[in-house]
Amino acid sequence: MLKINPQILPVIVFAQFCCTSLWFAGNAVMPDLIANFDLPETALGHLTSAVQFGFIAGTLLFAFLTISDRYSPSRIFFACALIGAAFNLGILYQNNSFTSLLILRFLTGFSLAGIYPVGMKIASDYFKEGLGRSLGFLVGALVLGTAFPHFLNEFTGSGSIDWRYVMAATSLLATIGGLLILICIPDGPYRTKKSKPDLSLAANIFRNKKFKNAAFGYFGHMWELYTFWAFVPVILSFYKLKHTSVDFSIPLISFIIIGSGGLACVLGGFLSEKFGVKKIASISLMLSGFCCLFSPLIIIYATPFALISFLIFWGMVVVADSPLFSTLVAQNSPAESRGTALTIVNSIGFLITIFSIQLISYLSGILSLQYLFLILAAGPAFGLTSLFLKRTS
Repeated sequence: MLKINPQILPVIVFAQFCCTSLWFAGNAVMPDLIANFDLPETALGHLTSAVQFGFIAGTLLFAFLTISDRYSPSRIFFACALIGAAFNLGILYQNNSFTSLLILRFLTGFSLAGIYPVGMKIASDYFKEGLGRSLGFLVGALVLGTAFPHFLNEFTGSGSIDWRYVMAATSLLATIGGLLILICIPDGPYRTKKSKPDLSLAANIFRNKKFKNAAFGYFGHMWELYTFWAFVPVILSFYKLKHTSVDFSIPLISFIIIGSGGLACVLGGFLSEKFGVKKIASISLMLSGFCCLFSPLIIIYATPFALISFLIFWGMVVVADSPLFSTLVAQNSPAESRGTALTIVNSIGFLITIFSIQLISYLSGILSLQYLFLILAAGPAFGLTSLFLKRTS
């Protein structure tokens, strides 16, 4: 068994945190974007989906050209981090229109295709044993990176920091993360390089039943995850509107709710080593499904403490299974195609998030908000069915 430098995982994790802060940077300052660029109120759903569309386009290109299995993953990560940071900074241009903002968020998402799945590929090239625990730390970093702009926006909302500094700070973090990977993380000892593109891989890999069922479980999880994250501030705003005597900071509470999932990913990774990856993933998926079902009662009738506690719990279980599904996908993929397999599954999973986000955004104009999240329960139900109809591990 190879001895891995103990500093490798912390560097990958920190770099992942830095770079994935680009993901929801626009969401964190959405009220400022709407005010400064005269955007429609539907901008939240459209700009969030633009990032997802970009990520999907990027992952499809990476997958069909098997880029992360043919070239150095560390160099790909670095290049995409710099490109993503540049597009994120583009939002600061004063003459942006709604269309140009959509394009910039799309291109930022495209760049993230070389960061999130490639980061998992780098980790899997270093950690053959304890992959679930390693990916738990890695996805935990993604969660914190996703939540971090909300934390920064706590200071913009108080007027102590201009919203533009949030965009600049996330771009700076992404640059730092890319440099760390390039300088400190050489290609891993378990990396197996492909010599040429394999256009048939995307289709052939789903013939493996264990891979397919793990992937389907992940798809059910993704139906819920990003829609929940996108609408956390909306839920909190709705609650404050209905309870006018309540006063709490929406950016800070949003950060805590989403960021709590990072701890859950790490905890889930450790628990999976003791109880099994599939078991912990299914428990997490089941609990998040229950949160969807109970959400109407909590959103309307709960006390502020109960609401926030419930959302923190939901924020934990909604993402705790993410690294575990990625572990199942990686374990059931050929070593020389693992990066492409992870990228394919990510691509389809994020395509699903667009349908989910757009559906909830559309229905928000028809139904009262407290009932919207019942629809998200379909994802955990599908994922659990996929896990238990046939064995995935």
